[in-house]
Amino acid sequence: MYKKLTYLSLFASLSLFANSEIEDLKLRIDSLEAIIQQQQQQQEDTKIRNSLMGSLNSFSQSSYMPDLSLIVDTSYVNRSMKDEELTHLEIPGVAHGIMGSHSHGEHSHAPYNASNGFNLNYAEVAMESVVDPYFRTMAVFHLTEDGFEIEEAYGETTSLGYGLKAKIGKFRSDFGRINEQHQHVQDFSDMPLVYMAFLGEHGINDIGAQVQWTLPTDTYVMVGVEALQGKNPSMYGTDAIIPEGAEEVAVASPSQPNLLVGYIKSSFDLGNTTFLYGGSIAYGDSHINHLDDEEGPHAFVADSYLYGVDLTVKHYFDSYSYLTFQGEYLYRDMDGSKYEYPTDGNGTITDYTTFDVTPTVKKQSGYYAQLVYAYNQNWRAGFRYDAINKNEINGQTTLPQNFDRYSAMIDYTTSEFARIRLQYNRNNAMFNEDGERQHIDTVILQLNLAIGAHGAHNF
Repeated sequence: MYKKLTYLSLFASLSLFANSEIEDLKLRIDSLEAIIQQQQQQQEDTKIRNSLMGSLNSFSQSSYMPDLSLIVDTSYVNRSMKDEELTHLEIPGVAHGIMGSHSHGEHSHAPYNASNGFNLNYAEVAMESVVDPYFRTMAVFHLTEDGFEIEEAYGETTSLGYGLKAKIGKFRSDFGRINEQHQHVQDFSDMPLVYMAFLGEHGINDIGAQVQWTLPTDTYVMVGVEALQGKNPSMYGTDAIIPEGAEEVAVASPSQPNLLVGYIKSSFDLGNTTFLYGGSIAYGDSHINHLDDEEGPHAFVADSYLYGVDLTVKHYFDSYSYLTFQGEYLYRDMDGSKYEYPTDGNGTITDYTTFDVTPTVKKQSGYYAQLVYAYNQNWRAGFRYDAINKNEINGQTTLPQNFDRYSAMIDYTTSEFARIRLQYNRNNAMFNEDGERQHIDTVILQLNLAIGAHGAHNF
């Protein structure tokens, strides 16, 4: 009996000791599991952190190479007027030097399709890429016989959220409809007459910043504002006005940024038809400096407003066949003064150290309307009518009115990389130095070729 009790006591003691060891072992195992889980979490955090740092530091350097493209645009032109005669033509009170090659001082410029015969309009080199999760960048370089130009070079946000987007650099303004389109995207071989007369062939293309907000609505609505330097030489400009023979500044250069642009755009679909429409306004100081012109040197300084409304209607018959109407109306109000050197009775300048100043108010407007029909993936045809229908200066309409131009085109697209276009213009808007209206017929055969990866264009 005594031995049994002894054995039972010993067994109980061993059991208690074993249970104690087991419990201690369990605690140690739990502790090790906690340490392992902590280390695994640290490793996961390190992977995430390294991934983020990698995306920030090398997001576009290896996996995301820039898209590169080259576009060459050339044309053959047959015009019913010699090249040397074009440089002396103008739209009275509105614009001059918008046809043919011309120069202002040391700077020469030739618009597209400027000369009779063959023209190399431009070679466009473009590159674009995502920079990191927050930015993308775009640059477009224009090379012509006259030189090299940075047409666009900007950075743009990609993840601001709340429908917001910002852009900074040099870019084509979203004023109106056609202004932001590159030439090779447009349906005709030249800009509408009202754009050429008011803003020049390149429109509003300037250095500055842009903010756009797409509203959280069922229907697309976008509002945007831009602050630009205002270097557009056709309507704005930033030059100080100084007489050639004097050191004293007649009119100081404007504060920069000099040009403010605002717009609202909206669209909706009705069956197979899309409607896109908008309104725009641009305000800035005009410092139009033509004092270096050989004939009639002058300058114009004013507070200038430009208003625009646009409408595009596109109806699809099938995937490739469609009919598009596009039109814009522009109205400008310029209130300022014209600066000219004093002359004698024969028009000879008598003094280059001072100016005759004439208060001048311009109220002018114009529009274009075009219709383009795409028969299939390859063939298209279109017609455009341009007009400057208001030309009021100092409340008077004694200058010619109703400057117009007709254009017809047909083009064949061999692929998305090549297009051949034949266009005819009948221009009734230009006047010679004797004040006689000219009727200019022009035939343009244009070839546009593209290679490389080029980003998609807006609708």
